Amino acid sequence: MFKQASRLLSRSVAAASSKSVTTRAFSTELPSTLDSTFVEAWKKVAPNMDPPQTPSAFMKPRPSTPSSIPTKLTVNFVLPYTSELTGKEVDMVIIPASTGQMGVLPGHVPTIAELKPGIMSVHEGTDVKKYFLSSGFAFLHANSVADIIAVEAVPLDHIDPSQVQKGLAEFQQKLASATTDLEKAEAQIGVEVHSAINAALSG
Repeated sequence: MFKQASRLLSRSVAAASSKSVTTRAFSTELPSTLDSTFVEAWKKVAPNMDPPQTPSAFMKPRPSTPSSIPTKLTVNFVLPYTSELTGKEVDMVIIPASTGQMGVLPGHVPTIAELKPGIMSVHEGTDVKKYFLSSGFAFLHANSVADIIAVEAVPLDHIDPSQVQKGLAEFQQKLASATTDLEKAEAQIGVEVHSAINAALSG
């Protein structure tokens, strides 16, 4: 009796499992129901997946490095509000680098130099034009092109020595009476800048 019951139970379980397997379809067997209208509409609003362009893609390429050293140095001298020199061909420039005065001639090794307050002189034959620079950077390229970017610059002959002396005395007084770190830092910067201008005028 127990043998017949177990046989009947096993048969019913097998039949049920076979029905479930045969009646349930896999997802891969389902018919395709893609709407062509939806696909066309998506193509119109789909985002542009092209890779973004880097800043170098918008820059004009520099001229190639010449095989021989040019006789002139091309200088671009730029301030935030104007361009003092654009493609100016000169014999030499001397810039106030943070490591000291740096003379730049045609064929100079490629360099990036930080500028400190001081005098930049532009030499063209016997003519020498001097500027006082507050700070900035100089980019010296292998093709004898020098890009000089300064925060502030004034032709040296436009500076009034008496105003420099007056400003130096005022900042020295502020430095002596400063009580906070911010006041001391601002006064110290003023003293250093005016001292550099005064040394340039007297030198």
